[in-house]
Order: sequence, then structure tokens, then C-alpha cells
Amino acid sequence: MVAYKIYFRESVEKDFAAMPKRDLQRILQRIQALAEDPRPSGGEKLTGQEKYRIRQGRCRIVYSIQESDLTVWIVKVGHRKDIYR
Repeated sequence: MVAYKIYFRESVEKDFAAMPKRDLQRILQRIQALAEDPRPSGGEKLTGQEKYRIRQGRCRIVYSIQESDLTVWIVKVGHRKDIYR
């Protein structure tokens, strides 16, 4: 199976800074798992967008997949109220 490369938008660094440290490690593990399976069970495609979301605890991870480049771009990480504004 082909592994995807994971990239982060610059704004995600600010999202990480706002996360509790105890949650951050689990979030990063969940993101790393996207390299092997960018469409895991429990993930959902966002309506009207070419983005997906997965959950890790109370947090949401929004990302896009570029099949032609075999990349996954992490767009936003946060709680539901912060993601869907």
C-alpha cells in the first residue's frame, strides 16, 4: 500500500497551540495514521466540499486529500464550535 505524505496549513500551528497538551499526542497519532489510510472508518466527507473530517475525542480534524500527489493536507484542528464557524 502506498503511504501518503502529510502536510499542515500554517494556521494549524495556532490550532495546536490552543489544544490541551494531553490531547495533542492522540491528535498527532490520528493524523499520522492518515498516511496509511486517508479514508478511515468513522471519517466523513464534508457536504459541498472536497474535505473530510475525523474525530479524535472531542476534537475534529479537517483535511483534504490530493490523490494525484498522494498527499493529505491538514486544514483545521479544533473543537466542533471552532471548526464550523
